[in-house]
Amino acid sequence: MAGVRQFDEEKVLSAVLEVFWRKGWQSTSMADLAEAAEVQRGSLYHAYGGKEALFLLAFEAYATRFLGNAAKALEAADAETALRRFFEVAISNMTSGTPAKGCLTTKTAAEADAIGPRIQQRLRELLDALQLTISSALSAERIRGDLVLAPDEAAQVMVTFTRGLAVMERIYQEPQRLRDTADSLVRMLVPSVQARA
Repeated sequence: MAGVRQFDEEKVLSAVLEVFWRKGWQSTSMADLAEAAEVQRGSLYHAYGGKEALFLLAFEAYATRFLGNAAKALEAADAETALRRFFEVAISNMTSGTPAKGCLTTKTAAEADAIGPRIQQRLRELLDALQLTISSALSAERIRGDLVLAPDEAAQVMVTFTRGLAVMERIYQEPQRLRDTADSLVRMLVPSVQARA
């Protein structure tokens, strides 16, 4: 890792992340990454050791940011607000960019045969951490009583649901459709919302 200090690592990893997010794991080459990062390909190899290592470092920054945004969204006075804010973060994440980039985690998981066990494990860890983040937030006394499911069950449903939203975003590319579908799940998980409708 002696070469890391030859360039701005944060800038490099941000550029690398954008390429993986836009092109996917399999279609991204080291030449693509070097060009985007404005760094010689040899320097990237010397500093990081290859494409997988670069992906994992870039993904770490992505995962930290996404989990932080999800946790902040879930800090709400009631279950309905927490769920709506969480889904807005998830949907905004997958519909960002022009054209929309989709969900990095789901796009990468769809290449399961190509990504290898280390990346598969990191994706699993992110989804597990997301489920724990949601479950912890939904366990708050002010929220737990509003839910039709236990916090752990609701969190599992929500994480699985966001993977489905990611696929629908790729097919339809209609953010409002995603929001409407998420709204349906909120009404199913929080019966008081249905009662007011």
